[in-house]
Amino acid sequence: MIWHEASAADGDADALTVLALLAQEAPREHFDELLRTARSSPSATPRQLAALERAVELGLTVHASADQRRRRESGMAALVDTARDMTSPYDLDGLFSVITGRARRLLGFDMAYISLRKPEGGSYVHSSDGETTMFNVGLQIDVGHGLGETAQDKRAPFWTADYLNDTAFAHSPRIDEVVRAEGLHAILAVPLCHGSSPVGALYGADRKLRHFTPDEVSLMRSLADLAAVALEKARLMEGTKTELAQLSVRSTRERAVLDRTRALAAGRDRLAGMLLDGADLAEVAAATGEMLDGTVHVHDASGRPIGRGPAGTPVPEETVARGTLAALAARGPVALGDTLWATPVGTGTEELGVLLFEARTPLGPEEAAFLGHAGRSAALVLRLQRGAAVTGGPVRDEIFEDLLVGTTRAPRRLAERARRLGIDTARPHSVVVVRPEASEQGRATAWASLYAHRSSGLKTVHGGCVVLLLPDPDPSAAAAAVHRELSGLLGQPVSVASAGPARVLSEIKEVYEEAQRSLEALIALGGTGTAAATGDLGFLGMLLSDDLDVDRYIDSTFGTVIEYDEQRDAELVRTLEAYFASQASPTRAAGILHVHPNTVSRRLERLTELLGADWQEPSRALEIQLALRLLHTRELLRHRHGGSHRRVPRQTPRGQADSADG
Repeated sequence: MIWHEASAADGDADALTVLALLAQEAPREHFDELLRTARSSPSATPRQLAALERAVELGLTVHASADQRRRRESGMAALVDTARDMTSPYDLDGLFSVITGRARRLLGFDMAYISLRKPEGGSYVHSSDGETTMFNVGLQIDVGHGLGETAQDKRAPFWTADYLNDTAFAHSPRIDEVVRAEGLHAILAVPLCHGSSPVGALYGADRKLRHFTPDEVSLMRSLADLAAVALEKARLMEGTKTELAQLSVRSTRERAVLDRTRALAAGRDRLAGMLLDGADLAEVAAATGEMLDGTVHVHDASGRPIGRGPAGTPVPEETVARGTLAALAARGPVALGDTLWATPVGTGTEELGVLLFEARTPLGPEEAAFLGHAGRSAALVLRLQRGAAVTGGPVRDEIFEDLLVGTTRAPRRLAERARRLGIDTARPHSVVVVRPEASEQGRATAWASLYAHRSSGLKTVHGGCVVLLLPDPDPSAAAAAVHRELSGLLGQPVSVASAGPARVLSEIKEVYEEAQRSLEALIALGGTGTAAATGDLGFLGMLLSDDLDVDRYIDSTFGTVIEYDEQRDAELVRTLEAYFASQASPTRAAGILHVHPNTVSRRLERLTELLGADWQEPSRALEIQLALRLLHTRELLRHRHGGSHRRVPRQTPRGQADSADG
């Protein structure tokens, strides 16, 4: 009994020793050391050894359970930290890096990586941590090959202690090559699932043989579940960011469209105000070009330019014709190219022309709509001009009639009436007489009313012809412009003659009579359907002119030759006289001049430079010979009266303004 109590006491001592080791969380080696000491003791009985071995066995079981519990607690703590870490606002690439890094550290892998499933089937390695080669990321994994594909298909973890030597799954040469290059053996793959759908797989790998415990597999799967949720969250966040960015872009674009629409609406109000203020076509074109950032050209129904902004070059005729046809067919703005647009100028069924717009940047729908509004505004300007011309026509015709017949009204009162009608009496004016052929006087008269109004001039019908008073100091250019536009409009020939300029109102009657005589001479010479000014008719024009301006005729015919002689004493005038007197023979002319024929040849070359290559043509030669005879006669008369032999500069015949005419 005493021995039994002693034995019990010894057993209790052994149990207490084991409990003490457990309390100290001693490593397994201490338990093994306790057994070795007891077994080597000569006083230890078999029963005592058996009791101690049983106590150590139970203690190691408790120790293993505690160790497993600590590992689980550590793993769960690490999972909590990982979950907390994954809640940070990572992008997808950053989140992949966090997941692979956490997996590698959490389970002590040599390498961790993630594969993502492709829509068309199979997977590819997206990111990895711990790799030593460049072959891993981007690796394509065929359908049904490798642990990851198997894990995704079965929705369960799969692992192997030695990948290359394991025949339990289908191998892929490409995967085997990477595994071999990385020196991997043990691989664990768990699926990444969104709901019940796999989106990829999370892998952990070691470069040594390793048998994964259920706790490790469970921890890896828990990590994969957290990763899948975090990935879906990141995808949603990126999708939300993308949608927000798109909404921001759309909002910015719509705000820009709204601002542009408001600006164009203000532009419409601006055009309306300009029309109410009596703006002309050029001002409307300039305002439209400013609003749309480009250049506006307005052409009438015949293709003639009638309005343009302050910049830009004329539009080619073929472009005007193409734009007119396109705009009329579309009945609104139409694009002729990337930056060239056309819109009709018309109201209702009446088409007055076309508005062409050269844009610096492509137009949008709002700008195109504004362009159509500008075309209608231009049409309204033309209609207002026509209405003003028709309304004010009788009054304007009456004052022009007074000027043509030589009214007895006070000059100051007449000048004041003219100024009220917009006539600038300080400017020189040309008188243009138009005789339409083929009974087109009615259309020509209607056109002349608008043309005179547009040109700030006057129009009337007198003596069966349309007569225009135009603020142009060049009667020849005025006649040519009227002929070109009216002929194109009527499609019939018109005969146009002009004279002037008249520098005061009292000279208009005289200039008109001169223009009328020029028209009669033009028709008598077979020039029906053409245009000419009195000066264009040469010596006939001089004879028809009331002032018989001999000096002007001589100057216009060969004044450059006279000036050359005065500056260099080259005797070119004498050479001309001798050349014509010898019937255009340089040799006989040399005999008359008592010079060598080569000298005459050189002088003739100089005359060609001064007079032009056609000076020996019959018509030019006749003009020059008449001018030579007038020059000779003028100098003879001046010599007889004691005048100077030098050429007297031509005086302007109608240059002295009468103060009474203003």
